[in-house]
Amino acid sequence: MKNPLKALDDFLIKLINQKLRHPLLNIFYYYFTHVGGMVFTSILSLGLVIFARGHLAKTSYQMLMALALNMMVVFFTKRIVGRNRPYWIEKNLHTYGIDLKDYSFPSGHTTSAFTMALIFSFNYPGYGIIFIGLALLVAISRIYLAVHYPTDVLAGILVALLGSFLVYFVLYEPVVEFIFDK
Repeated sequence: MKNPLKALDDFLIKLINQKLRHPLLNIFYYYFTHVGGMVFTSILSLGLVIFARGHLAKTSYQMLMALALNMMVVFFTKRIVGRNRPYWIEKNLHTYGIDLKDYSFPSGHTTSAFTMALIFSFNYPGYGIIFIGLALLVAISRIYLAVHYPTDVLAGILVALLGSFLVYFVLYEPVVEFIFDK
């Protein structure tokens, strides 16, 4: 008997990667996925830390802290779990030329995108639906491009939720107080 989560993963990745294929989506997701990548998130975070003022500066420090925490969790979890990427195992998946060497679980791009979206949503709640919507597009792109199973993406969202809540509601003020009150 097949594991129900594995069956759901297989069904969803084939649906999203094979059945929903469209030339415009191919181009959109291939490029948009980088919004959750290390280069984009690093440049955005560091740029905001350097140039932002007022409430946006505080938001940028929260985002940098949450990204650092969450990406450490992703880094170590990938090595502990060691889950193969879908296109390493499944046949007939369209990868659009992407060839990654690291493991699949959890999705780092999804974690980064949702971390940024959540921190911005906490600080600017009126725009939360936009931030979360953009993060969701990154998450879908990871499945569309066959580099992650849906459960990898879901795990990335959960890591982002836990770490972002922890930074925003618990860690930020004590860390800032510790650093600047010395």
